[in-house]
Formats: sequence, structure tokens, C-alpha cells
Amino acid sequence: MSNYTASNRSDAGRDVFKGMSKSKAKAAKKDPFPEIRLGEHGRYQIKSGKLSGAFVARAFPKPPSKARGLIAEATGATEDAAIIALHEALDARQDRRTKDRRTDPHTGTSVPGTEEYAEALSAVSLTRPQRAMLLALSLAEADGLPEVKLAFAGSYKSAASATRTLGTVGRMIDGYLSSETGTTAPSTTADGNALIAYRALSDQDETPQNWVMHPELCAAVRTAL
Repeated sequence: MSNYTASNRSDAGRDVFKGMSKSKAKAAKKDPFPEIRLGEHGRYQIKSGKLSGAFVARAFPKPPSKARGLIAEATGATEDAAIIALHEALDARQDRRTKDRRTDPHTGTSVPGTEEYAEALSAVSLTRPQRAMLLALSLAEADGLPEVKLAFAGSYKSAASATRTLGTVGRMIDGYLSSETGTTAPSTTADGNALIAYRALSDQDETPQNWVMHPELCAAVRTAL
């Protein structure tokens, strides 16, 4: 499932020894620019090579994600061993995350943890209205927001438009979290809105009231947006 190519530093294609004395050139050739091997594992880009005498493999957000930073790292006796160890670590982490998800009693949706939500939010491309609605819902916490205020937060003229947009965000998050790794982690839900929030019911007639964001997502929004 993983594909790899060799990629050197930008000036590795030219004659870096030109102009050196023979003795200096000979010494330099013993310590060439390190080669970086590129690959993929599910939604992550894998970079591997020899670093300070040790074989290391590291996982990063895969382009075109705008997210930055190291996701995970592993070492091995060989470069291939380091890559395999990293794949196993990523798969084990995904399995742990999937098992730790709770089931929302209001919708039956499998709700990811804050760590998963934060990673997804840093990877997907959100519009300004989408960000505004997520921030507004996170600030409202357990009180939630009525449809009218949710639409106002996103500068939408109708509640229906705001609700559809919220569902789009949920499906984007679901698409990212369901991206294949070495596991077969199931999609969290087919309902995008349910991955973001649930509708609280009125105590009197049980009609849908405010949108209440999942607390795990509330915490993630405050750190990732």
C-alpha cells in the first residue's frame, strides 16, 4: 500500500565538489548529502533515511494538507525496518483511537476523541463561515445555539443553509478520519451534522431545539482553530 521514491536535497543534482582541492573533494564524497526516501501510509506522508548514524522513519500530514508538524516517529536496524515499525505504530494508534470513541446517546453516532478532531481540523480546508459557526458552537458549550443564531454566526440568511454547511464540515472531518491506514476503521457516520453536534429536545413537546456541539469537538476547536 505504501509507495516510495528517492529525493535528495535541492543542490544534490549539481556538482557540489566543483572548485574543491582533490583532498577536500575526496573527504566530502565520504559524507554526501543524506538521501530522503518518500512514501505514504494512508493519510500520512512518510520520510525516512539515516540520521546521526540511525535509521529513522517519520510521519507527517500528507499534502495537500496545510497541517504541519511531526505525527509519529520510529527507528530500526535498517531503513525498511524503521518504516515497518512506523506503519505498525500508526495502525496501533488508529486502533486505539477507534476503540476509545464513545457513542452519542442522542444520535447513536460514534464520536471521535479530541485528539482525532484536532488532527482533522488542522488538515481540512474550512471557509470563514464554517470556522465562525464552529467557534460559536464551541463557545456555547452545553447550552448550544438555536438555528437562527447559528446562521447569524456564519452570516447565512437561512437556517437551512447553515445546517447544510455544518453537515459539509462533518463530512469533511469524517472523510479525513476514515482515510485508509493499515486498518479498516469504519466511517464514523453518514450524517455530517451528527459528527459536529446534536439537537437538544424540548422538555415539553420533544421538538428539536438548540444545536449542541460534542464536548470533544469543543475542546479541539479551541486548540486547532
